[in-house]
Amino acid sequence: MSDERGERAAEGVDSVAPEGAGVVEGGPQRGAAFFDLDRTLMAGSSAFEFARAAYRQGILTRRQLAAGAAANVRFRLRGSTDAGTDQVREQIFKLMQGVAVRDMLRLGPEMLAGILPRVYPQMLRVAYEHQDAGRPVYIVTAAAHELAEVLAHVLTFDGGLGARSEMREGIYTGQPDGPFTYREGKAEAIRLLAARERLDLSASWAYSDSESDLPMLRAVGHPVAVNPDAELARVAREEGWQTLRFERLGRRLTLAGTAVAAVAIGGAGSLMVGRRRTPPPSRVRWPGR
Repeated sequence: MSDERGERAAEGVDSVAPEGAGVVEGGPQRGAAFFDLDRTLMAGSSAFEFARAAYRQGILTRRQLAAGAAANVRFRLRGSTDAGTDQVREQIFKLMQGVAVRDMLRLGPEMLAGILPRVYPQMLRVAYEHQDAGRPVYIVTAAAHELAEVLAHVLTFDGGLGARSEMREGIYTGQPDGPFTYREGKAEAIRLLAARERLDLSASWAYSDSESDLPMLRAVGHPVAVNPDAELARVAREEGWQTLRFERLGRRLTLAGTAVAAVAIGGAGSLMVGRRRTPPPSRVRWPGR
């Protein structure tokens, strides 16, 4: 594959969909397109918007905010081992225990007010070209499944796949309800979806910025690196994958954003949710006010 085909700058390009994205494969199965969220579908981290909304609405405390920041930065700097991923997963679901589902869903408007302006129009064009070609389009993220579904609905995608938490009578139990959608868990989630919806993964596309999503990228026939980190960029070059670049943020800015976010419902998926507290009235700020 030539350099021109292997790596393209998305700015100023009429169509940034990969070659062949407008062709629907024959047969009873069809391909799909899967999009990671942070730094792929949107600039920066959805974590910041979740943390801000959760704190304002009393779901996160200051202490949890700080603890989440430290844990997430350590996780990113050290990389993700199986043990590290398991530890993060256990912490996520333990902290969600006892939180009302409706309280999580009510974060949606404020979170979307912060996320939607950061969505890359270039990636929306890619997604909509896939839909126009007959392929369903999905967000796949380590974020909470509820956020993935709400965002997918607003963007007119076909669905969202995120970290599911078990719930009983409208309350989170603190137990997982499906694969933890990070690293290999993302690949498992799209395989389950493919089996249920009769999707052909060999005829599907996946988009991500991070080497942590290599299992998902390798699970499809058409992997695409978007604003890739150093390791993913290396793999993409070696394997001849297409690369789209339109974010110029340096590693220092990205890491700083991670620290401020405190809670990674994107990235490593460190959804640090605590028991509800009642915030002072002065801290309650609604979108648009």
